[in-house]
Amino acid sequence: MGKIIAIANQKGGVGKTTTSVNLAASLGVLEKKVLLIDADPQANASSGLGIDIDNVTIGTYQMLEHSNTPEEATIKSSAPNVWVIPAHIDLVAIEIELVDKENREYMLKQALASVKDQYDYILIDCAPSLGLLTLNALTASDSVIIPIQCEYYALEGLGKLLNTIKSVQKIHNPELDIEGLLLTMFDSRLRLSNQVVEEVQKHFNDMVFATIIQRNVKLSEAPSFGESIINYDATSKGATNYLHLAQEIIKKNTI
Repeated sequence: MGKIIAIANQKGGVGKTTTSVNLAASLGVLEKKVLLIDADPQANASSGLGIDIDNVTIGTYQMLEHSNTPEEATIKSSAPNVWVIPAHIDLVAIEIELVDKENREYMLKQALASVKDQYDYILIDCAPSLGLLTLNALTASDSVIIPIQCEYYALEGLGKLLNTIKSVQKIHNPELDIEGLLLTMFDSRLRLSNQVVEEVQKHFNDMVFATIIQRNVKLSEAPSFGESIINYDATSKGATNYLHLAQEIIKKNTI
């Protein structure tokens, strides 16, 4: 049975989409079958894997509405062993449309029930908010990865996200686990980056991934070519970091 992992943080620019795309590609290279669900109206995870988002007619929106099945919404990506359910700007409307629906927090969970067994990992790239879309993702997931940028405001808002996760565990999904806190955009030359790493590791101990994602120019360039870092430059520091993260997750879930 596949494991569903949400990648969430209500702060923007912390490396959520970069992690979603490159973790999916790294798991694919390690011969795991992966489905990446783009649950962000900006659709960067879709375009980051070579999908022309202007031509998306069936995607996350239609799946959440239950007007199309996940199978009908799934597209093969440019990365080996990785499939994508893409997003489109129309996903912005889903928050309003779901408000009156019964069991609105369970729409994604219900939709994914039919495909969960077909993949080793299902990753959900969440929008930078704690709205209904993210709530659906957390309710549908087995665990959540929280990317934390190695910057001054890194821990700001983390308490809010952890409280949201707690309330989802309490009300909608008691099985939800924290897969790990992932430190991103680390620059070893900066004292601040090192201080943030120390603080996070001191406060959260085992919850923090051993792998740290370092700042890397190639990681920033890859999305403009519609490729993961593995396809774009497999020898780069970014590719090595995400492969290590994928190995860490596989090892953790094998144990």
